[in-house]
Amino acid sequence: MTIKMKVVKTPNLNKYNNIARRRVQRAIATSGNLVRNDAIKSIQNSTGGGITYKKYNPNRKHNASAAGQAPNTDTGFLVSNIFLTYSVDKLTAFVTSRAKYSAALEFGTSKMKERPFMVPALEQNKKKIRKLIDKALSKMQRGSR
Repeated sequence: MTIKMKVVKTPNLNKYNNIARRRVQRAIATSGNLVRNDAIKSIQNSTGGGITYKKYNPNRKHNASAAGQAPNTDTGFLVSNIFLTYSVDKLTAFVTSRAKYSAALEFGTSKMKERPFMVPALEQNKKKIRKLIDKALSKMQRGSR
């Protein structure tokens, strides 16, 4: 499951200098980190609230999160599999959860209600992301350093 953030290239983007381009790339990198970090925090700070059941391999009890809340961490595998990567031109950031069960947690299944952690992290940061990108683009258009 991947959340993708991309600044749509304006026709004039290539004619701006490298400093302006790097400014936009930094804004995208910061934006991706905001989303990744908040997705991780939501899992680490989950208070459970769902049912407690026994799991095997390793043998332990797990307190599940309630429906609609971020998943409750168990082994740390989900958190350790949330990555931030970039396109070659660094104008697109990808926040990806590589755990096989990520989509089932995020969107639910026929047997389990959703436990979203990626989409809420993006939603929580939309205003900050827009400000970062707008600021970088406005500096480009003004030609300021």
